[in-house]
Amino acid sequence: MGVRNDRLRWQQASGVLRTLHLERLSRRYSHKTVLAGFNLINGGLSIALISLVALVTQQAFIFPSLGATAFILFHVPLAEPASPRNTVCGHLVGALTGLFSLYLFGLHNAPSAMAAGVDLARVGAAALSLGMTGCLMVLLRVPHPPAGATALIVSLGLMPHPAQLPVLMAGVFLLVAQAFVINRLAGIPYPLWRRSSELPLSVPS
Repeated sequence: MGVRNDRLRWQQASGVLRTLHLERLSRRYSHKTVLAGFNLINGGLSIALISLVALVTQQAFIFPSLGATAFILFHVPLAEPASPRNTVCGHLVGALTGLFSLYLFGLHNAPSAMAAGVDLARVGAAALSLGMTGCLMVLLRVPHPPAGATALIVSLGLMPHPAQLPVLMAGVFLLVAQAFVINRLAGIPYPLWRRSSELPLSVPS
């Protein structure tokens, strides 16, 4: 599995370089150096673009768990958790369970845990949100590990208002759209929505 994923990551990086007419870099430097540079630039660019949208609109399009999502979308793009379906549905589940936990424990108008500290109600909200997120992702078959962080971001009071949910999900959609463009430019059959059961985890070199 490791070798096949390494081959896929190399195809992704070299494919983008070829599209940009920079294939000489893949011949000049080692695979490890090229992949490290690709992750540096692509990961930074992904978050920078979303952050710029947040800056222009003054809305919270950017939140911590998107960093983990970006890594998955570009590091193992054909894995099931990296599919648009899992990414979008996973974060949506995390956000909704976080909001549910806030209201259940009466914390929807309370200061965040970062500002006011952690009490028993916050412990309950955090535990319930994460537990429910994992449970629902399994039941709905949409596992996406960074969604657990989204549940905690909401239940800890960092994004506590229902009106923030559309903005949060817009950030997820922006990142998925970029993953689709970058992976397709590299010649990787990144899915429009759901990973086909017949699609291999890697592609031939």
